Amino acid sequence: MRIDTNRILRDPVHLMAFGFGSGLAPRAPGTFGTLVAVPVAYALALLPTLWHAAVIVLLFAAGVWICGTSARRLGVHDFSGIVFDEIVGYLITLAIATAAVPFNWLAVIAGFVLFRIFDIAKPWPIGWLDRHVGGGTGIMLDDVAAGIYAGVIWWGISQWIPQIY
Repeated sequence: MRIDTNRILRDPVHLMAFGFGSGLAPRAPGTFGTLVAVPVAYALALLPTLWHAAVIVLLFAAGVWICGTSARRLGVHDFSGIVFDEIVGYLITLAIATAAVPFNWLAVIAGFVLFRIFDIAKPWPIGWLDRHVGGGTGIMLDDVAAGIYAGVIWWGISQWIPQIY
């Protein structure tokens, strides 16, 4: 499907869904969308835990509407350029991983790599959610699951190898 770049950049819903244009990358839009989340993750790390969690919950709720609306307007469910879900999924990864380990560059990079692996590979139940849950909820849920997997794995690794910190 050919996308009108101007249409995406002018429409606030598409602009958000496409990660402020990062989803327009010709290759690996999900990876570029996840990169948008890095500075957001740094800002959230400054918040108290309860506020951090509340922002992620609000972003998830907004993402259900944003991604669902963008997909409906495009006429394609979970179009690859819709990357708001990757942003939220990666924020979940780091929220889980850094609940027990310091927020630093190692966590940012390891979380990024693990999140992308789970988002691309889609092991159970991520793939199931991707195939069976529709609308904005479906677009968001598989990335939430990938974020949870990646966060738990990085948290676990950091517990077994404490000298990395």
